[in-house]
Amino acid sequence: MKKITALEVQRKNPNRVNVHLDGEFAFGLARIVAAWLRVGQELSEAKSEQLVTEDGRERAYQQAMLFLSYRARSESEIRQNLRKHEIPEPVIEQTIERLRQAGLANDDQFAQAWVENRNTFRPRSRRMMAMELKQKGLADEAIQSAVQNVDDEASAYEAAQKRAVRFKGLEWNDFRKKLSEFLARRGYSYAVIAPVVTRVWNESHAEAHHFEEEDTT
Repeated sequence: MKKITALEVQRKNPNRVNVHLDGEFAFGLARIVAAWLRVGQELSEAKSEQLVTEDGRERAYQQAMLFLSYRARSESEIRQNLRKHEIPEPVIEQTIERLRQAGLANDDQFAQAWVENRNTFRPRSRRMMAMELKQKGLADEAIQSAVQNVDDEASAYEAAQKRAVRFKGLEWNDFRKKLSEFLARRGYSYAVIAPVVTRVWNESHAEAHHFEEEDTT
């Protein structure tokens, strides 16, 4: 058994405490883990090891919370971030489960929110959103559930309307080329692009000559 001779808040990180046993530095702990410790208290070797293990779990959880503070993340993204901070795999899985129980890690909800955000602010094709979610490590089932109701025609039209403002004053051929290229970069197929571009042109030139939609079959 060793006696706690000092508990010092770290200067660089006030959320951590240095624990001294028998006059020597032994280990650092998160304040929440060290909250019940008192100077003069005796610790067995097993208890010290338990505290260090609990600290590792808390450090991983706090790192995950920091990572999530910027935006929602997929479970795969969280795992990659924790590995980057050299968190052991068993602790990573414990952290993921803790986040799930707190409602902070849910790939199904993440996928749905990602698609809704894209549709609202940066519309793109169903195929491209599925690819983005795949890159974030989501399972096929979660991806398909999230993108199944995406309407490529509707989202392409919305994206084209916003972008077409930049091409005001262009002749038809230049307008069609630029807007088509923009929609293609968003992942839309030619079968979707052609009628959408024609529709947006005709709506913005109501008093001028209309172009017919090209046959995309």
